[in-house]
Amino acid sequence: MRSPVLPLTWHLARSSGRRGLQSQLLAVVVAAVSAFVLLMMIAVSLGSGERADRTDWRTPDAVPAQKATAVQALATTYVRHKPVTVVSLAQLPDRKATPAPPGLGSFPQRGEVYVSPALAGLMRELPANQLADRLPKPAPYGTIGAAGLASPDELVAVVGRAPSDPAVSKAAEGGNYFDEGQTARAEVAGFTSTKASLYTSTDQGMAVLGVTLLVMPVIVLAAAAGRLGAARRERRLAALRLAGATPRQIIAMTAAEAAAVGGAGALTGALAYVALLPALAEIPYGIGSWYTGQLWVGLLWFAAVVLAVTALITVSAVTMLRQVATSPLGVAQQANPRRTRMIRLVLFAGVLGYVFFTTQGGQLGPRQMVALLALFYGAFWLFGPWVVDRLGRVVGRYARRPATLLAARRLSDDPSGAWRTVSGLVLAGFVAGFFSVSQLQFDGGPEQQGQVAVLTADSAATKRAVTEARTLLREAGVKATVTAPSEDDYTTLLSGSPGLIARVSGGADQLDAAATALIPVAAGRPPLTQDYVGAYDNVAVDRIGVVSTATLAMSFLVAAVSAGLTAAANVLDRRRVYGLLRLAGTPMKLLDRARTRETALPLAVLAGGTTGMGVYGAFQFNEAAGGTINASGALQLTLCVTVGTLAMLATIAASRPLLRRVTANPAQTAD
Repeated sequence: MRSPVLPLTWHLARSSGRRGLQSQLLAVVVAAVSAFVLLMMIAVSLGSGERADRTDWRTPDAVPAQKATAVQALATTYVRHKPVTVVSLAQLPDRKATPAPPGLGSFPQRGEVYVSPALAGLMRELPANQLADRLPKPAPYGTIGAAGLASPDELVAVVGRAPSDPAVSKAAEGGNYFDEGQTARAEVAGFTSTKASLYTSTDQGMAVLGVTLLVMPVIVLAAAAGRLGAARRERRLAALRLAGATPRQIIAMTAAEAAAVGGAGALTGALAYVALLPALAEIPYGIGSWYTGQLWVGLLWFAAVVLAVTALITVSAVTMLRQVATSPLGVAQQANPRRTRMIRLVLFAGVLGYVFFTTQGGQLGPRQMVALLALFYGAFWLFGPWVVDRLGRVVGRYARRPATLLAARRLSDDPSGAWRTVSGLVLAGFVAGFFSVSQLQFDGGPEQQGQVAVLTADSAATKRAVTEARTLLREAGVKATVTAPSEDDYTTLLSGSPGLIARVSGGADQLDAAATALIPVAAGRPPLTQDYVGAYDNVAVDRIGVVSTATLAMSFLVAAVSAGLTAAANVLDRRRVYGLLRLAGTPMKLLDRARTRETALPLAVLAGGTTGMGVYGAFQFNEAAGGTINASGALQLTLCVTVGTLAMLATIAASRPLLRRVTANPAQTAD
């Protein structure tokens, strides 16, 4: 016999009226937003790894001398505070031909220069004495293809040189602490290094941290889609259960409806992600914008996200049926308040203690941090409804105003529903507390501003270099004071290494011109600026700043959408209750005030707690990173809390016209 589940599900969906259609459309929108954000987060994580892979060929890995076919040297110079990566290559005589590096059609011959499109544009834009004169001048410049670049905005040059050229000599090896990732030299036989560029090596790790902090609000948003229209669905299915439907049939009907709605929404969001890929690729991260293909997650991830969002919405909807299956009469009469148990508090306290003691002492690896964050989010998801339930009971006992009493009764009658409305912003409070305080700053010293340094072999070479540097700077029209600091002076860019310091007067133009003019003095490696010496710290601060800003913006956006849609769905679900209250003479303003307090009370208590925990986590992170806390962190945190509160009030206000419509005819609505 044919199962009646699917035909009956389709019949009930069609006959649910305008209110049911509104709930289903809201669920489709929520599913679409969830799938879109999840795909975008996965794309950034995977794309960051691919970008790092495209830069590892520039850092040479040495091979035994008898197997080497070429000499490769990596150097980094700065213009307008942007890094310019220069890869020098020299074919060794009487050795077999070296394969072409990524992005080039052949191994560069002596005198050939290949530049990235972004570097070529910048060389045309700036005067030659500020950038172009740092490189040899071939008749035509070659172009580095996308295979050798991590971003369309990267500034990269590949220079073919003779084996005797100082740029590939032993002097180009580096050795100072600030040379890590910026200067290297080795004899090579190909380009199979696994050392990513300094400017891409940490991108994926920071992206994963941001995704971990953001994924739970997104999951909360997706789960909310399965619960939209829950009260209407419960009453409808309770009637069927009382009419003789089995629990299995009830579950199958709910799963079919939720899967259809969730699948349609998830597929819509996934297709929107595909359509917007070119626009998403223009959003800069780290070294710049993206190649579109780097943000394509592949068919496997595409299908997995669509299925995951659909499954999450389906499971969320099915889990609401426990009372329908066990006590359909109580659901039909709305007589069973949804109480919470003390075990939630016990589990939360245990998890919180475990996380606290685990984070004490040594540093944690990325996987441990991700696991702890997931555990923390899961514990708070269990703990939230318990707090809302107890808060409703306490407030209801001491309420002095009708709006407060109504809000308290709603909190204690359906703590899980009230928690779902505020959960996104509560978890976003943890993100705000963490990232606002974890804005690190590393002091480079104001006395190093405007310095250009040239490293030399010894004091005798320094004396000769000082005289030559003064002549070159004077001929270039650069006003500078050239000195040779002692090796005990650690206030300069040299940090005790032998060399000279040119203190340049003027802005970025003069500084770049000085760095260009001193190229002949710096045998084997470019002159150093403060950007070079502080590159490692600057990259870390920049990545943390970008990820924190993006994560804060996305978390509050997702939380606001989640709260707004849940508030609208609650109005539709409770239209019978609101209708009865209106019949009893309750003013519309009182109902609206009660809705606001129903949200504001748990938000103030729970968001305050998660924000404090986020601040604690940031202090632990800062201590491990060895940086000082940015003084603007408190201001940013205050701003985040203010924006979050205003966003919540705005989403509640947005559903006010819907409340007015569903209570326009209270007699009919109550029926």
